Amino acid sequence: MLRKSLIYFVLFLFLTGLNFFLVIKAYAVFNKQAQIEKILADISQNKNDLNRQFFLSNATIDREGYSGEATLVDGRVANLKAFFRKYNSPLYDSAEKIVEVSDRYKFDYRLLPAIAMQESNLCRVIPDDSHNCWGWGIYGTTVTKFDSYDEAIETVGKGIKEHYIDQGLVTASAIMEKYTPSSLGSWSHGVNTFLKALE
Repeated sequence: MLRKSLIYFVLFLFLTGLNFFLVIKAYAVFNKQAQIEKILADISQNKNDLNRQFFLSNATIDREGYSGEATLVDGRVANLKAFFRKYNSPLYDSAEKIVEVSDRYKFDYRLLPAIAMQESNLCRVIPDDSHNCWGWGIYGTTVTKFDSYDEAIETVGKGIKEHYIDQGLVTASAIMEKYTPSSLGSWSHGVNTFLKALE
């Protein structure tokens, strides 16, 4: 009799615990769904607000005494700066240099940042005082150092052009075979991922 009561008690505890677990799970699902609906409502509201922000008001505009000037800005530089800011990269101030070197050596402006992201998390993990975000000339105990990021961009850009692109290595996979042959595909996958992120 005592044994039967103990079995019923254990069964009761199990079912109570299971019920409690299911209630918590249902509550979590309900909360998640409520959060998703709130986010969708906020997006919808913001979209409506954005649609209205360019409407002209009925007020007259006094244009006397006003003049303006427009300056064209290279969208690629702005794209790189946004990418560098997002990842808190010290390359932010070198965005123009990257575009300029890429144009001079006639390769995709996204290539140097993509390699830097793969090699050093956009210069956040590099040898001390090296400015070497590309793993350029780093092997064993040898560490190539540059005096500045701009010097590194210049050297690596020229090296990519002469030792890779001019040799017909024009894809991330082809570059990887010479740049870092031991990576077994992970390097090219990372570089391609970051190239796509910069589109």
